[in-house]
Amino acid sequence: MHADSQASVSHVDEESFAQMMDAIERFVREDLIPREQEVEDTDRVPDEIIEAMKAQGFFGLSIAPEFGGSGLSAEQQARFQMAISLSSPAFRYVYSSNLGIGSRAISLDGTPEQKAEFLPRLASGELIGAFALTEPSAGSDAGSLKTRADRDGDHYVLNGTKRFITNAPRADVFTVMARTDQSKPGASGVSAFIVDRNTPGLTVGKPEKKMGHRGSQIADVIFENVRVPAERLIGGEEGRGFRTAMKTLDHGRINIAAMGVGMAQRLLDEAVAYAGERQQFGKAIIDFQLIQGMLADSETEIQAARAMTLAAARQLDLTRTAVKEAAAAKYFASEMLCRVADRVVQVFGGAGYVADYPIERMYRDARLLRLYEGTSQILQIVIARAIGSERGIRVA
Repeated sequence: MHADSQASVSHVDEESFAQMMDAIERFVREDLIPREQEVEDTDRVPDEIIEAMKAQGFFGLSIAPEFGGSGLSAEQQARFQMAISLSSPAFRYVYSSNLGIGSRAISLDGTPEQKAEFLPRLASGELIGAFALTEPSAGSDAGSLKTRADRDGDHYVLNGTKRFITNAPRADVFTVMARTDQSKPGASGVSAFIVDRNTPGLTVGKPEKKMGHRGSQIADVIFENVRVPAERLIGGEEGRGFRTAMKTLDHGRINIAAMGVGMAQRLLDEAVAYAGERQQFGKAIIDFQLIQGMLADSETEIQAARAMTLAAARQLDLTRTAVKEAAAAKYFASEMLCRVADRVVQVFGGAGYVADYPIERMYRDARLLRLYEGTSQILQIVIARAIGSERGIRVA
């Protein structure tokens, strides 16, 4: 599917979804993969690619049809993410924040007026959303955030700094978590706000230089006496913000797991192609059993991660909650991806360590997945608490 002839995605029945997947796979193969090095070199996704994604409906995949989205199921979204993640992660980040907390907080807990005002514009890509939770002193312990939102008449006044905010340099609107009740420790005093980028007092910092994921920019977002109308309090009720954010985590973690599966599949595809061509001692290196072992281990782990991810997505579709399953899928898939990336560099040998091949970039890109949407160590705690709870045991 080329950038000059896009068709909007608007149906979720299996026949239409299959056609959509065929088109996405062509788009990845013909439009995205050939431009990966350009994105790596310039640290930005070309404007025509972004417009192509808007035309195809990428920004509204998770948003309900009545607001202009496609309303894909969690399983369909996971399959979509696996396909798009065969290309550089930067392409996925163009639209992903609109699918996650950028829209889901409003979809889940927003007032009717908030949904009507923002969801159609997020679905079309007119607005780019970003999620502002992490702070300099609040990462995994998000309940300890310091950003304040003090009521002042029919406004709230926000002060604080958010750190490592994906898409911040490009975002038009931010979902901001801020403490509205200073007397309540932890998450109970946290609320969620919709904040326009152009609000006076809001400043976006300089994009960070990162190990990988070039083309996806992150930056600080600083709030200095930013006045936000009270009607931008998501749900119209204080103290619900953190719970709203937690509701989105299952979905987000499943999509990151799917991303890991797609990235690992691309790595394996590159390794198999190289091993079939590279000659040593008079034969292709794929004929050596130790190379075969690394390829076989990678294929096996990718199959396992794919099965876990799709099972978690189906659980979310059926019950609207999949805390343990989503955490386990994201934990396994992100760790699996790094193991596969390491093996693939080994298959390539010295060629895998230089930038002439995409493997060097993919190896750097893989590392981030073990950190965001819950570090592997935090996810171990989530999983352990879940299995304890299932057995009536409270895990500290």
